[in-house]
Amino acid sequence: MALSIPTTSMATTTTTTAAVISSILLLLLFLPTSYCSENYNSAIPGSDIDLLEFPLNLEYLEAEFFLWGSLGYGLDSIAPNLTMGGPPPVGTTKARLDPFTKDVILQFAFQEVGHLSDEGGGSVVVVVVLVVGCGGRIVVAVVVGVVEWQRKWWGGDGGGGVEGWWRRWAIKNTVRGFPRPLLNLSAEAFGNVMNSAFGRALKPAFDPYANELNFLLASYVIPYVGLTGYVGANPKLQSPISKRLVAGLLAVESGQDAVIRGLLYERAREKVTPYEITVAEFTDRISELRNKLGSAGVKDEGLIVPTFQGAEGKLRGNVLAGDQNSVGYDRTPEEILRIIYSSGDEHVPGGFYPKGADGRIAKSHLPSA
Repeated sequence: MALSIPTTSMATTTTTTAAVISSILLLLLFLPTSYCSENYNSAIPGSDIDLLEFPLNLEYLEAEFFLWGSLGYGLDSIAPNLTMGGPPPVGTTKARLDPFTKDVILQFAFQEVGHLSDEGGGSVVVVVVLVVGCGGRIVVAVVVGVVEWQRKWWGGDGGGGVEGWWRRWAIKNTVRGFPRPLLNLSAEAFGNVMNSAFGRALKPAFDPYANELNFLLASYVIPYVGLTGYVGANPKLQSPISKRLVAGLLAVESGQDAVIRGLLYERAREKVTPYEITVAEFTDRISELRNKLGSAGVKDEGLIVPTFQGAEGKLRGNVLAGDQNSVGYDRTPEEILRIIYSSGDEHVPGGFYPKGADGRIAKSHLPSA
């Protein structure tokens, strides 16, 4: 179990820590022996670090795309510290969005900034007590350290709030991360995705920034890939901290994808100007392309599907994608690289990442310099 104490002064901290430890020692006498199966370990294994850092590639992409689309500027203006000196994205511009769509996309944008966060909310002393109560023995190990936590005032209307402390779980305050990779968010990059999806060049070229419908279709391309990566990573993680972080990230990424799909599903039969192609067909073609590039079978579904692919094999409408049991699909980092590179090969950068993605996993697939 872990207890946290807000940092005040060294003397106060020392006194408080001693008092807490004394109290814990007394309480330990009354712990049931079932606690012997508990193993609290805050260390994050190297394999977990690799899996937690890899999604930064997509989080950077989403943050920049949503920020630029809604505001006309990105991380370099909003939170330059999070870029860690990485090159600015190319081809970005503000999208022509109606007020409602802009509101939704702006919310997504700041959610992505939060995912990248490297900030806590203040220093606290953490007392970690590891308890082994098996065989009639109680062994106590105390570790005191300082970590970054987030502070918030609960309730109250000006004077009666109760101060609370909790850990802010985000990627860069859990692992170090890496600088923002070079991103290509140009209309041409998205246009190439649409051309590949339809097997021909759309005329005029697809422009994600032209209007809200085009931007939503372009947004359909991104968050879903990331959420399948989180589903795939979760069973490979060892640390409870890692699993908690990935579960939280997956929840919001899935929510974003659901909102995008919901907004597009409402317009599924509408034809996208000037192509005379329905919204549903756009999503079906994009999903088919991602399945093809991923080279791992069907892990992607559009908005209108054959009945056998719908919920319980009974419906063609498909507002949420899922397998035969309506459980989310998973993807490996290699599958994701094949998709976001638009090459179908994790060793060949391109698409949204002209120089490749970053992190140990992605770099391990890049050709030697």
